[in-house]
Amino acid sequence: MADKDEAEKTIAEESVVVKYKLAGDIVNRALALVLGQCVAGANVREICQAGDQFIIDETSKAAKKEKDIKKGVAFPTSLSINNCICHFSPTPKDPDVLLKEGDVVKVDIGAHIDGFIAVVAHTITVGLVSGLKASGRQADVILAAHYASEVALRLLRPGNETYTITQAVQKVCEDFKCKPVEGMLSHQLKQFRIDGEKTVIQNPNEAQKKEHEKFTLEVHEVYAMDVLVSTGEGVGREANSRVTIYKKTDESYQLKMKASRAFYSDVIHKHGTMPFNLRYFEDETKAKLGAVECVNHKLIEPFQVLYDRPGQYVAQFKFTVLLMPSGTIKITGLPLDTDLYSSEYQVTDPELQELLLQSTNPKIARKKNKKKSKQMQQEALQQQQAQDEPMDVDG
Repeated sequence: MADKDEAEKTIAEESVVVKYKLAGDIVNRALALVLGQCVAGANVREICQAGDQFIIDETSKAAKKEKDIKKGVAFPTSLSINNCICHFSPTPKDPDVLLKEGDVVKVDIGAHIDGFIAVVAHTITVGLVSGLKASGRQADVILAAHYASEVALRLLRPGNETYTITQAVQKVCEDFKCKPVEGMLSHQLKQFRIDGEKTVIQNPNEAQKKEHEKFTLEVHEVYAMDVLVSTGEGVGREANSRVTIYKKTDESYQLKMKASRAFYSDVIHKHGTMPFNLRYFEDETKAKLGAVECVNHKLIEPFQVLYDRPGQYVAQFKFTVLLMPSGTIKITGLPLDTDLYSSEYQVTDPELQELLLQSTNPKIARKKNKKKSKQMQQEALQQQQAQDEPMDVDG
């Protein structure tokens, strides 16, 4: 990890932007690979392992000129199915889970180069191909999450307040008769930090409204925007799935057990502050044992596997953005083929409809603004000329 006395590296430096984009490219290709493997009969654990291995292989080839920089997985590949909200990423000790035709699958994955993190999540329906359409509540929730994420992308601008995004996401979901998952946070990203100080909350309950701060977005910040939407109550609950993903904290404690000390040493040297999965350890049983003592003393924190009620669907779209002076640059995320989903609902708010028509490409947006400005100048000039012309008093 970077020395705390060093000045914080941001995307004001071109070299940092390059690393973010490099991580973004790797994570997008990893996502495409994983989505391609999400077919009926496929084993969830094997897909997760393939996603992680791709990131390890590709990051090892990147930035080779810089010696001794850390790079690799920034978030273990997770495949959360149907009513499972997040963080389902099984290990070899867990029972096999096979995908079925019609399953709603959320893929969540991340990579980093020198601690500069790019994360992404995408939702698909297993077995859906051109010519077939998903409909009903499945289509409602996927389109709600998609359009809510598209609205959020357009509001991720320096000067905007975080609660503007919270409210816009809420409105889109209400149009589709769905709910954003309560209290889920989108985080600012910093070097070696997947959970920076500034956050965007979705669907906060009354207690969270009082506790959660409002933030103003600023230039040269990086965000992982995470939109999670449910057809159900949108309240996450723990179920029978055991936790497999953890992250080191800043706490300190003298561990008693030898297995715990060996496990924690591995965490520090191999993963640092990045989230990791128990399947990364040679002896999973010892790792699990070590993790228990580390969690008890807050040295590591778990990423709980959360669920909405059985029979509900949850959809997720996550992307990483750089807030540059020239505009917002989205570095992760794959397009959703909206033609595959048919819903009776749509975005009804005129302001949000107009927002969705805006280009997310900074260059195109600037061209449009210039064209609009030029058009306004010409109209003003024509009005001025009309006023200056002498009145025709004949007749």
